[in-house]
Amino acid sequence: MRKKILTGLILAFLLPLASFAWGPNGHRITAEIAWQHLTPQAKKAITNILGRQSLPMIANWPDFIKSDTTHQYDHTNTWHYLDFPAGISREEFDTQLKAATGENLYTQTQAMIRDLKNKKLPKEKQLFALTFLVHMMGDMHQPLHVGRDEDMGGNKIAVTWFNTPSNLHRVWDEQLIDFQQLSYTEYSKAIDIATTAQVKAMQSGTMGDWMFESHLLADKVYGYTKPDSKLSYRYNYVFVNDLNNQLLKGGLRLASVLNGIFR
Repeated sequence: MRKKILTGLILAFLLPLASFAWGPNGHRITAEIAWQHLTPQAKKAITNILGRQSLPMIANWPDFIKSDTTHQYDHTNTWHYLDFPAGISREEFDTQLKAATGENLYTQTQAMIRDLKNKKLPKEKQLFALTFLVHMMGDMHQPLHVGRDEDMGGNKIAVTWFNTPSNLHRVWDEQLIDFQQLSYTEYSKAIDIATTAQVKAMQSGTMGDWMFESHLLADKVYGYTKPDSKLSYRYNYVFVNDLNNQLLKGGLRLASVLNGIFR
């Protein structure tokens, strides 16, 4: 498994980009922020699992394997999202979250946490669980991954991004992030400036709280972005703070989860 994951990472750089969750930079940003907030004990345990790989560079593997022609990972396709109706209350959201018992973003994030807490889990399965946990915690903070089923999380909403045909999902996955023209290390340093009190506040709450927060942002995105919208500088101005907050929260909360696992 370790060899397969490493080979997949190498081959992935040769594949064309598609509309995934956070694009490659987004997932690396959240993973890099998480790494900077890990305890020494958690870093040691994670390094033991990763070997010479780094947390940011494994973060995109769960998207890259969608191109695997053997289809051995097809069962993980539903792990990246969980859709909800528009404008639902917190009570309705919680009811639907509890009812979502299949393999989805919420249930599989919990499953990967349980696996990593299992001290008897073989090393290759630890690596698989860690890789998916890092990735899914990023997905959870991309608002359109807790968006609406009828438009496939914005994939069916056509827009243009600086006159280039796109869709709403891709804008949030990649194009808003890439527009900032920063590497993932530059980006993570630029936004990882919260005070100790702010970090504590962002890391508080439950996974349900975090997903509902993302869903509320998804409603805001849907409300502002109409089909066939021509998006450019104004759109960046309206949403760049939301974007940065989601990337930062994803990284800080991933760190909190990993610190809890590897105490």
